[in-house]
Amino acid sequence: MFEKVLVANRGEIAVRVMRACEELGIETVAVYSDADKHSGHVRYADEAYNVGPARAADSYLDHEAIVDAAVQSGADAVHPGYGFLAENAEFASTVEATEGVTWVGPSSDSMAQLGEKTSARKTMRDADVPIVPGTTDPAESAEEVREFGDEHGYPVAIKAEGGGGGRGMKIVRDPGEADEQFESAQREGEAYFDNANVYLERYLENPRHVEVQIVADEHGNVRHLGERDCSLQRRHQKVIEEGPSPALTDELREQIGEAARRGADAAGYTNAGTFEFLVEEDPEREAGELLGPETDFYFLEVNTRIQVEHTVTEELTGIDIVKWQLRVAAGEELTFAQDDVELDGHAVEYRINAENAADDFAPATGGRLETYDPPGGIGVRVDDALRQGDDLVTDYDSMVAKLVVWGSDREECLTRSERALAEYDVAGIPTIVPFHRLMLTDEEFTAGTHTTKYLDDHLDPERVEEAQQRWGTETAASEADEDVVERDFTVEVNGKRFEVNLEERGAAQLAAGGGSGGESGGQRPESAGDSGGSETVVEGSGETVESEMQGTILSVDVAEGDEVEPGDVLVVLEAMKMENDVVASHGGTVTQVAVSEGDSVDMGDVLVVVD
Repeated sequence: MFEKVLVANRGEIAVRVMRACEELGIETVAVYSDADKHSGHVRYADEAYNVGPARAADSYLDHEAIVDAAVQSGADAVHPGYGFLAENAEFASTVEATEGVTWVGPSSDSMAQLGEKTSARKTMRDADVPIVPGTTDPAESAEEVREFGDEHGYPVAIKAEGGGGGRGMKIVRDPGEADEQFESAQREGEAYFDNANVYLERYLENPRHVEVQIVADEHGNVRHLGERDCSLQRRHQKVIEEGPSPALTDELREQIGEAARRGADAAGYTNAGTFEFLVEEDPEREAGELLGPETDFYFLEVNTRIQVEHTVTEELTGIDIVKWQLRVAAGEELTFAQDDVELDGHAVEYRINAENAADDFAPATGGRLETYDPPGGIGVRVDDALRQGDDLVTDYDSMVAKLVVWGSDREECLTRSERALAEYDVAGIPTIVPFHRLMLTDEEFTAGTHTTKYLDDHLDPERVEEAQQRWGTETAASEADEDVVERDFTVEVNGKRFEVNLEERGAAQLAAGGGSGGESGGQRPESAGDSGGSETVVEGSGETVESEMQGTILSVDVAEGDEVEPGDVLVVLEAMKMENDVVASHGGTVTQVAVSEGDSVDMGDVLVVVD
């Protein structure tokens, strides 16, 4: 077994991996950006190394910085968690090539084969795993999209080869949209996954999203650990996940599970992974009815890493998936047979995101956890990294925690969920706890007849607003919070972090320095896009178009002097791992463009001026 593992991630998943390591007697190493120097995963680790500025591309996505930290710390393995570099085959290959360091995950070759969707589709087709009608080679032009639509019908999904979670996917509903959406999918794929290749699929209008957890060792043993139903989604992003699926018969469940095993075996897959499927929902199905073995299901993709919702499977099976990731990477053989895997009861995971569901799920732009008191009791698990008094870091994703609830059956699980969510006390930041509590009163969700389109197409926004008013919390920071003196001081020597704990009672607030040198007590790093407090000077006349969120500029689509119409795209902003078009609210002439491609911006920053 390994002696020291570097966790190439942050937040709750980093802490989750570190806890597994601790139980196996393994020391842990954290990496962190300037924005994360006080984050929970840094506190939890045995050692921590600064790997760069707040911008993810300069820190958590910096291959060289991560590997250098592993070598400096003497780590003999790297666990990527999920997100960031977890599905980056090039990074996995770099780790594999580093002497004395083991990659905790499938091989880089397997990641490349299954991570690129066209290659994965070919592999699944050859393994007799059903695939959605589509292309198995990258599409080269928008004309191919139109030809595909003429043959298979609209809508058509354009998907980035390296994409996932809706990122890099665009929907074409008629031939006139093909050019714009094709270019957008390529651009998003290049920006997020360093791969502009896209492929085409028939877009299923009302599917269920069902995924199968796989664990495989290097000795030829492949096991599936049952399925999870992730159909409650918003804009292709999962919100609530549960297992087993409330919609499947045992016969259909077994068919899907065995298809996943066949696919993993054919791909020579090792370590943990998830095989995702779309299941055709019967629009006439009523509560209590189940989808039988005659139901069509199609392979969607493989996530060559641990999933956010792996906790659901752990609660159902009693199998610690992260520990098995480490054991398999160390060369150990699985000690349980497929027949030993049994699903006990029902489990649901609620993503506790720092978002306001009533404001179109807008992510929080800052704040402090003035109160943070998670629930407990039988059948309740909370995976988190933040603690009361922590500042919310908004440079990355919006997840604060994951609440996982188990019950002997789905009815008990949902009832227990009501109790746990009511106990979850958070103040200082918005969360989507009110939304989750609403879902537990929603007939479609409680009946298990919802599809991936339910939230986007059918949920009444007024119900969400009412839930926010009923169960939401105040988010304004108090004046007293602004005067709190920092008590945790950080010193870095050769990039390695050391903490000095010092209590300053009744002392004046330490001033934040404006230099760019090493960190010192009381100093706080500049946020992404902050240039030492300078503001954009508006030179052009007219109405300013400002950023509604923190993010990175992917492209600037206008220049000074251009004439624009209402609805024209001015810039494309990446925020919360999604591509957002910033459009003109009225027509006019562009008098100033205040940003460039690659710039980081904060909420309220001026992007464009239109007169």
